[in-house]
This record gives sequence, C-alpha cells and structure tokens, in this order.
Amino acid sequence: MPRLTKRFVEAVKPGPKGTAVWDDEMPGFGLRVYPSGKRSYIVQYRARGRCCRYTIGRHGVWTPETARREARALLGNVARGNDPAEEREEDRRALTVKQLCAQYIEDIRCELLDLP
Repeated sequence: MPRLTKRFVEAVKPGPKGTAVWDDEMPGFGLRVYPSGKRSYIVQYRARGRCCRYTIGRHGVWTPETARREARALLGNVARGNDPAEEREEDRRALTVKQLCAQYIEDIRCELLDLP
C-alpha cells in the first residue's frame, strides 16, 4: 500500500464490510474506511501478548500528517511499556467534576455533623 496522503485517503472506496488500509512507510499506522464512507486513522500494536487497535480520530478533523505524528508518539509509548487503550479507559472511568464536587460536599457535611 502507498503512503497515506490526503489525496489517497479521500480516493479510497468504502467496501461492504469496511476496510483497513495500512501505510507502507510506518508499520502499524493505517486508515479504517467504514461502509458509510466515514474514515478514521488507526494504530495497531501488540500489548501484553494481544493485538490492539486504537482509533486516533476521524479524517477531516485529523490530517494524515498530524495523525502520523500522533501514531508515532503512541507507538513510542507502547515501546516504553504503556498501553494507550488502557490509559483511555482509565480516563473514562475517572471521576467527573460533578461527582468530585458531590463527594467533597458529602465529606464536608460528615465532618460538620461530627463536631461537638
């Protein structure tokens, strides 16, 4: 496959089940084309003995060059032993500001009620 450029990305035809097109200059960096025509940049890597795919973002929001730089950074983190998909999941499970405020108010209320 050729290098992913804006012209190439926009010329890829969607298949009935969707397709993945891989960049030949950077292993693990690719483009996923959905049957609807939506295009997203992806990174494929191995972490803890299993194959993982991480979606960088949609074409249009991301250019091929910025997605390639992000993929390079993500693959560098994988080489250091991190898992970007796991980090994203931890961020999703983190407390929201609303939950944090509610917890803070509850803790203050409990402290005030314990006062003599």
